Amino acid sequence: MKVAVVGATGLVGSAMLKILEERNFPVTELIPVASEKSVGNKVMYKGKEYSVVSADTAIAMKPALALFSAGGSISLELAPKFAAVGCRVVDNSSAWRMKEGIKLVVPEVNGHALTKDDYIIANPNCSTIQMVMVLNPIHLKYGIKRVVVSTYQSVTGTGQKAVKEMLDQRAGGNGFGVYPHRIDLNVIPHIDVFQDNGYTKEEIKMTQETCKIMGDDSIGVTATTVRVPVMGGHSESVNIELKHDFQESDIKELLSNQSGVVVIDNPAMNGYPMPLDAEGKDEVFVGRIRRDYSQPNTLNCWIVADNLRKGAATNAVQIARYLHDQGWI
Repeated sequence: MKVAVVGATGLVGSAMLKILEERNFPVTELIPVASEKSVGNKVMYKGKEYSVVSADTAIAMKPALALFSAGGSISLELAPKFAAVGCRVVDNSSAWRMKEGIKLVVPEVNGHALTKDDYIIANPNCSTIQMVMVLNPIHLKYGIKRVVVSTYQSVTGTGQKAVKEMLDQRAGGNGFGVYPHRIDLNVIPHIDVFQDNGYTKEEIKMTQETCKIMGDDSIGVTATTVRVPVMGGHSESVNIELKHDFQESDIKELLSNQSGVVVIDNPAMNGYPMPLDAEGKDEVFVGRIRRDYSQPNTLNCWIVADNLRKGAATNAVQIARYLHDQGWI
């Protein structure tokens, strides 16, 4: 199977290569793709060196699968060209997520929605993925009315330049330009572009994508997204109002039985999820599960996941595995 990774030299692209290898995905020929300035650079896969090629070269090679992590404008331009040669595209940008007829997929939640006619498939926002992994089993049993989420998002979500900027500031340098303010020793309540309604695009993504993935537009979601000077993963404080009452023990059991979710909830022993613990792992971790006593049928929880893995690359590879297992690639 010919597999193209578009954006192979970036943080998410590199994670895609690593996860394809770890999960022994049936790649017979790897095609790393990046911008023209990166053509000829080398990437490693399963101990072998591969040369980066242009998108045109990759399309001419007619891969069966293309994993995209190259930005929205590039995805809008290139995904249809790859699809036109019979290639299945799993796109990590926001370009296709809310388009009519394009599936937005977290395999554990709505993988069943995929069909053999889907050639462009959208990978959700990293913060949305980890949240719906926890919300969906709760929604199926109790029904969710409203979600209030505040995120604590790693600098790795912005890319390599952001990581370099934070580390430079931490070392006493004057690195600046990726963020509008200093990120080290600070938090910035601003991810993506502000819209006329006062929300950022990242906050709107979480609202819209959650309803689309879970197939229920009645769920109210409001988000505040915040960049924090950490690496390893994104964290979220989530308040969930349910249609029916619950027992905390039942919620914990429900989440413990959810594939891909790990419950770490032992306050007496300082047991709760943290980004350092999530780094390099594919699971979504949840803890601090407790009743909200300020109103009926409401609970709080804390959700953490590695945004480069389950929040991006792992989810994309899981979609690809689903396509392969169905015999569509």
